[in-house]
Amino acid sequence: MEVEEVDPVSGRKTTGHIWNGIKELDTPIPRGVLLFLIVTHIFAVLWWFLLPTWPLGKTYTKGFLGLNQKTTVEETLREGVNARLPWVKKIETMSYDQIRADEGLMTTIRTTGHQLFGDNCAACHGRDGKGGSNYPDLTDDDWIWGGGPEKIQQTLTVGINSRHSETRVGLMPAFGKDEMLDRQQVLDVAAYVRSLSDPSSSTAENVGQIDKGREVFQTSCVACHGKDAKGNPELGAPNLTDNRWIYGGSLQGIIDTIHGGRQGHMPTWDERLSPAEIKILALYVNALGQKEP
Repeated sequence: MEVEEVDPVSGRKTTGHIWNGIKELDTPIPRGVLLFLIVTHIFAVLWWFLLPTWPLGKTYTKGFLGLNQKTTVEETLREGVNARLPWVKKIETMSYDQIRADEGLMTTIRTTGHQLFGDNCAACHGRDGKGGSNYPDLTDDDWIWGGGPEKIQQTLTVGINSRHSETRVGLMPAFGKDEMLDRQQVLDVAAYVRSLSDPSSSTAENVGQIDKGREVFQTSCVACHGKDAKGNPELGAPNLTDNRWIYGGSLQGIIDTIHGGRQGHMPTWDERLSPAEIKILALYVNALGQKEP
């Protein structure tokens, strides 16, 4: 066939190719497509000159616009710091009572504290602060080391059983594992401790065991938990009478604690958070544990 053959239907010339009996038309690329390709190529070339583009060994072409994402981010961060500076200075210099009396400042603290808590504390204590297995609930107004903002600030700063030189040190001895108490004594004192927070656990069948457990408690436990078993915040000894437990308040859970001991850990935050951020968190966590009126 001839290359110059014209298709009788469309009136266009053919290319001379036939595919399965179908003649290929010599159809030009639409002008819109050509225009689009031309514009995109021109745009790409201009972009190469306007913005940082080509690597040149240890450097790169900076572009005529002088834009730099790193400096843009740094400038944005500086603007954020400058915007926060006035109220951060207030938090650093004002007492806790003065801060709590400033409702506008407290609104900022609640918002910022929620974010700080989510970023740094939620992994252990949960987003809602209610803790989890082996982690304390921060919303129940029951504090091992004291729940005032000053006490919380100290705990956040130095940690508990942490590497900080002034860390709070708390330890529940392994009375059974280390053979300070025999098996029966562990069972007896566990029954007594259970009865302190759950009087219904005391029955006619175990009242004798509970009495024996009280004697063991007086000789082995009062040094930390006190004669009334209400604990000692200076030692990190929890209240055993309020039915709020970190490691479980069932009889078996108490037996496990007395037998194997406990040693919780709270990391120190003084190297990761600024003094103002620690103060914000102290106020935020303190508010979590405030009982609703």
